Amino acid sequence: MSNIDMSAPLGSHVTLPNPVSTASGCAGYGRELHRFVPLSSLGTITTKTIMPYVRSGRPTPRMAETPSGMLNSIGLQGSGIDHFVEHELPWLAEQGARVLVSIAGERTEEFAEAAARLKGQPGVVGIEANISCPNVANRGLVFACDASSAYETVRAVRDAADPAQPVYAKLTPDVTSIVDIAAACTQAGADGLSMINTLLGMVVDADTLRPRLAGTTGGLSGPAIRPVAVRCVYQVYAAMRAGSVRKVPILGMGGITSGRDALEFVLAGASGVALGTVLFNDPSAPVRVLEELESALAERDFTSLQQAIGFAHTGN
Repeated sequence: MSNIDMSAPLGSHVTLPNPVSTASGCAGYGRELHRFVPLSSLGTITTKTIMPYVRSGRPTPRMAETPSGMLNSIGLQGSGIDHFVEHELPWLAEQGARVLVSIAGERTEEFAEAAARLKGQPGVVGIEANISCPNVANRGLVFACDASSAYETVRAVRDAADPAQPVYAKLTPDVTSIVDIAAACTQAGADGLSMINTLLGMVVDADTLRPRLAGTTGGLSGPAIRPVAVRCVYQVYAAMRAGSVRKVPILGMGGITSGRDALEFVLAGASGVALGTVLFNDPSAPVRVLEELESALAERDFTSLQQAIGFAHTGN
């Protein structure tokens, strides 16, 4: 293994030992993943999205396989922030995990409530405000589709959260200009951006002649969306270079299955990468991808991850 400096900025003066994380919703609270990968070996583990209250989610069937990906329609099922803080977070802290807690709510006040509950909690290195999940029953709840709503929600989370905990905004690609949403979020005080959430899609079953998912639509993830995700990261990072978006770290995600995939995101402008769908068939992927990314950087004569961030923009 090469001697590459793999440290990665999380924001708000927090630096991680490496850039690899999990994408929200794909590793639960880490208990299953822990059997395959030491959670302390990850830069962070991003939890499934947590709301202030218990939520049952959507009816089944909730998942459908698609070419080079999958659709999910879970609907933010969860046991609520109190259960997480009292039962899941202590276990994560015992494992030495650095936890990026994904939160959501149906109203701005609920985002703030969840963020405030995480103040001073052990192991929490940051908060991801999931303002973009397309799997809730009402598309009107997608705050990230509107710049003013995104601003208001991120501002509320930033005000309510522990000042020492960086706040990330998770953006949806289902907008006309993701740069405008990124600008609103960073203006509101976001310390970083998670890019991207799933794309809204659906599948019709040719045998039953009905939508395959009980919720009709779902979020498309996996390798099929990687070019879209890389494009979004590239555009937002370019806007940061141009000065129209405040420069903050980007956590890139969307169909990453290898170190080469991860490198593509880094070159486009991501400071970190998160693995999602790949974990369902290769739960050891975080360790493998980290090793492959380090080797890929060394092969291209980089001596640190930091040198490679946004390198695809060089000369543009």
